[in-house]
Amino acid sequence: MANKESSGKNRAGAGSRLSGLSRPRRRTAVIAAVLLVVVGWPVLSALFGGYERTSGGEIAVIRNGGFFDNNRIRQVINPGSGRVWIGLYSQVHKYPAQQRFYTITSDAKKGDETGVDVVTVPSSDGVNMGIEGTLYFTLNQDHGAIKEFDDKYGTRKFRSAGGEMYNVYDGDQGWSAFLDQIVRPVIDNDLRSQINSFRCAELVSSCALVQNSSAQPRGVQPVGAKAQSNNANIAKVQNAINTSLAADLEQTLGGKFVTNIHFNLVRITLPAKVQDAVDRAQAAFAQVSEAQAKVSTAKAEAAANKARQDGYNKCPTCARIEELKALPQGITVYAPGNPNGSLLRGR
Repeated sequence: MANKESSGKNRAGAGSRLSGLSRPRRRTAVIAAVLLVVVGWPVLSALFGGYERTSGGEIAVIRNGGFFDNNRIRQVINPGSGRVWIGLYSQVHKYPAQQRFYTITSDAKKGDETGVDVVTVPSSDGVNMGIEGTLYFTLNQDHGAIKEFDDKYGTRKFRSAGGEMYNVYDGDQGWSAFLDQIVRPVIDNDLRSQINSFRCAELVSSCALVQNSSAQPRGVQPVGAKAQSNNANIAKVQNAINTSLAADLEQTLGGKFVTNIHFNLVRITLPAKVQDAVDRAQAAFAQVSEAQAKVSTAKAEAAANKARQDGYNKCPTCARIEELKALPQGITVYAPGNPNGSLLRGR
């Protein structure tokens, strides 16, 4: 009995010692697991997230972003790349690498700005005209140029038409906000400069219908007399804008950041009141043309009747023949010389 009791006490003591030792171990294991989740997971995610690639329509500028690193540009990833190591916690600024466009139109569903978006500029004779068109361009993909662009514009935010703030690399919203704030004023200024060198009738032929002739220089024929072709002048405006925009954008942006610039002038519209006057003038000209056509018809008929009567005077027999031809069908008795004569129609 004594041996059994002593052996039982020994087992109980050993079990207590083992359970006492297992609790610190369990705590150590739990703490290690927590540390692994809290510290190790971000490290692992950063390690696996330290790779980046671009699609065929974008180019990426990589900036350092580690805890003890600077924020300078690390590298540039060309369009359509494979996975590239960019370092831990680096910042990725992706920009469009394909052709972009900026649309100015009265169609609220197609413009780059919210609602109706038309540039209104005055002509040289003071008529406000609405300009609609599209600017096509490509972001310069030269590594030196794209790095400089990111330094100047990738490190700040721009306000969108809706009032939100975006970085230029924040997708279409950020790119549109950048264009609205930086590029759009340059477009407006160039359009104003070019349109102001032409008279309204030189760009919109219907202006000639309502334009005041007193506004013409001395010795110049008033343009209200007739409309004129304006295709050549519109082409001049487009060519001048394409030339000036390239220089003005480079100067405004502080570098040659956009290339392949082309502005397509789609339409020039008149103010509502001027367009109403044009419509009324066109309606009045239509009525005049109709009246003139009636007068011409009456004159032609009168001339024909006179010529016909002159012929009858020279040939009385011819007149009788024409008179007989004009009689109704079925006449059996006809007495043209008898004032009491009558026409008898056969049964």
